[in-house]
Parts: sequence; structure tokens; C-alpha cells
Amino acid sequence: MSDFEHGLRVYWEDTDAGGVVFYANYLKFFERARTEWLRALGFEQERMRHEEGVMFIVSATSLRYLSPARLDDFLHVSVALRERGRVSMTLHQQARRGDVLLAEGEIRIGCVGARDFKPSRIPASIQQALDSLNPP
Repeated sequence: MSDFEHGLRVYWEDTDAGGVVFYANYLKFFERARTEWLRALGFEQERMRHEEGVMFIVSATSLRYLSPARLDDFLHVSVALRERGRVSMTLHQQARRGDVLLAEGEIRIGCVGARDFKPSRIPASIQQALDSLNPP
């Protein structure tokens, strides 16, 4: 079960010479979905950087590829919060075409200071929004 789902179309630029989505582009799709997930929670990344002085960076990924997506496919990319701490969280993400699971993975993101890139506590406002999804 996901906390959030984002739809996107596969464009020519997303594919390799065979018309299949290039494997690394799933990371881009997952990034877009995470950005829209945060936006749906009320947090725009650029505003967080300027107003809170923090930003999220990816610290680890683990992906599994199961079936290819192709040019013009419409995908549903999900985000589900798996675990969180004071400075990081792990998200489970999936890319689907209809009922077909194409790729899935665990993405760990950390909160860092926008100027020094040192670990920083996830702002209380974001923690509160996350509480509504998965109470601590």
C-alpha cells in the first residue's frame, strides 16, 4: 500500500535505442514522485531550502527491475514511508503500468543543511505531516 501515487508518461528521452526505458531513468521517476509526495504534504523543496535551511539528499538506493516500460506507457509511481528517524527516512517506491509491477526499490533520504550538507534534523513541521501517514 502506498502513501502517494504520481502518474507520468514515458517519453522518447526516457528510452534506449530499443524503445525500452533506460534502467537509470527509474531513479528519475522515483525522484519526481518523491518531490510530488512532499509537495502534496505541503513542502516544496526549494521553499524548504530557503525557509528551513534544509534539503533532502539520497544516501542509498536498492532497486529491482522486473518488466520493461516502453515509449508512451503511462506509469504510476508510488511512495510509501517505511521508516524514519530524526535525520533520515526510508521509502519504498514502485513503478507500475496498470497492474504490472515494473520496478521497485528502497530509497533512503537524509536531511542536510542547505549550506554545509551536514546531517540536520527533519523539521518538526515535516515530522508532524509524516505522523499523519505513519504514527511513530
